[in-house]
Amino acid sequence: MSVHYQAIGWNRQKRIYDAVLAGGVALYLALFAGVGSLVHPNATVETLLIRGFGTAALLLLHVVLAIGPLARLNPRFLPLLYNRRHLGVTLFGLALAHGGFALIQFHSLSDVHPLVSLLIANRDYSSLPQFPFEILGLLALLILFLMAATSHDFWLHNLGAPLWKKLHMLVYPAYALLVAHVVLGALQSETSPWLAGTLALGLSLVLGVHLAAAFRERRIDEARHIAGGDGFVEVCDAVSIPEKRAVVVSLSGERIAVFKYDGKLSAVSNLCAHQNGPLGEGRILDGCVTCPWHGYQYLPDCGASPPPFQERVPAYSVQVRDGRVWVHPCPHPPGTRVEPAAL
Repeated sequence: MSVHYQAIGWNRQKRIYDAVLAGGVALYLALFAGVGSLVHPNATVETLLIRGFGTAALLLLHVVLAIGPLARLNPRFLPLLYNRRHLGVTLFGLALAHGGFALIQFHSLSDVHPLVSLLIANRDYSSLPQFPFEILGLLALLILFLMAATSHDFWLHNLGAPLWKKLHMLVYPAYALLVAHVVLGALQSETSPWLAGTLALGLSLVLGVHLAAAFRERRIDEARHIAGGDGFVEVCDAVSIPEKRAVVVSLSGERIAVFKYDGKLSAVSNLCAHQNGPLGEGRILDGCVTCPWHGYQYLPDCGASPPPFQERVPAYSVQVRDGRVWVHPCPHPPGTRVEPAAL
């Protein structure tokens, strides 16, 4: 975390992450251009660039969409999630290059401005084979631009985590627009089954990992808990919680992370104040609950970040009765200290 905003807080992990990303994109484009020139010797350089940037952007979008559910299914994917926003900005750059080259290739010789030509060249919205698929790509590009432009923590802080999260959920409409852009565009002129098969495979993989993660999360929300007369709810056996780890439970529609540490139990909201990351999937490091997504930390007994940081999440009252853990579903105000339950 950082007290003051800066362009990018570069560290060794970010440098390695971005170096691998840049190298992977460059290698893909080089291989695509090389193989493409051999398979299609009559294709122009502009055509190869349009296809290369477009396929690279679509491939990277599949990776971006899959990282979240994969990290929920297996923590080994968490390092990819750490700088996922860098992937999003790179994705926008590739999509912009694809759109820019296509605009020059197909609309630069018009008597009107290329963008105007793009909007008025084809208005046959009633025909699927002749549908102006370029408009769908333009709409997706605008969404990707909005997400890339607001990716910095400055916007996250000023918009608030819930609104910022909703804004970046527009990646799913952008994905739908791009799939339609390819189906109504490239698949209408290219008869190769490989292109259609690859697109279908990518769509299946994205849907598959999301459904798998949703099924796993559903078990938490559907778990039944016994409520006592004093408002506390029995959630689990104390020995089932690993040391300096948590068990996540859903009470009154809210997810709560119950942490065990140093012979005590404390409960905080499962939603990190940064990007609503799952605190219960993190662990206690240096005495603080540490978010597995970006390392934001909170004191377990109050949900407040250690000074000078000011992030806060609600804390909950916890009791231990005959080895069973009971949690009151009503949260205390964020940052309020709650006495931990002794084991």
